[in-house]
Amino acid sequence: MIKHRGFPSRQPGTDFQFTIRRANAKGATPLARRERYADRRPADRAADVAFLGALVAHFGDAPFVRGNLDAGRLSWLFGREVLPCDDPFDPCDYEARLIVDVEAARAAFPEVFDGDDPA
Repeated sequence: MIKHRGFPSRQPGTDFQFTIRRANAKGATPLARRERYADRRPADRAADVAFLGALVAHFGDAPFVRGNLDAGRLSWLFGREVLPCDDPFDPCDYEARLIVDVEAARAAFPEVFDGDDPA
């Protein structure tokens, strides 16, 4: 499992985890698109903004390996702002490649892009 050096491990001041420490012996937790309902807590939305901001700052619009990124946190963005890069895509593989859809991310989370252009 690739560990993304320099990527924040969690949202500062919270328990929202962004990375995992070690690979699961049974295999990676599968990525699955989670529905974001309008009544989500502000703290959950802030975690999405912080995580997407970290993805954009760290990877930009380049493909990246899932590695030690938290499956739960990725699943809130998966299928919308974060897309599979390979075909076929294995949602249970730590080596699976993903990519940030910058246009979709900008539309859903404009605050991530205020003042700069990551692409």
